[in-house]
Amino acid sequence: MKTNKTILLADDDFDYLFQTKFRLETAGFAVITASSQKEAEQLIEIGGFDAAVFDLMMENDDSGFILAYKTKKSNPDIPVIISTAVTAETGYKFNTDNSWIKADVYLEKGVESEKIAEELKKLLKIKDNG
Repeated sequence: MKTNKTILLADDDFDYLFQTKFRLETAGFAVITASSQKEAEQLIEIGGFDAAVFDLMMENDDSGFILAYKTKKSNPDIPVIISTAVTAETGYKFNTDNSWIKADVYLEKGVESEKIAEELKKLLKIKDNG
């Protein structure tokens, strides 16, 4: 099912970026990719996307938080998902109850790309016809 929604996907792991982009496109989304925090910041300034999926740790340990903050500052209605392996690596868990973290959903890396597409559809209120 093709949607009319565009996703900004930022991750410095090329394989993860490529696979997730492919899965999101298969789920019907148009996808704009960034392979660094800096590149994602430039795309946030340009706009033109309906939701974003950010890796937490890129150039900086808090790249995803910074990108989520900048996205919400420029357009508070854009849903943001942070995808991270931090919990697996450190044991620290994040949640969206923190008012200073501007993400709508946290997903652990290793989760199937279909789960990311599912969450995006929920956040964007897209109904599956089937």
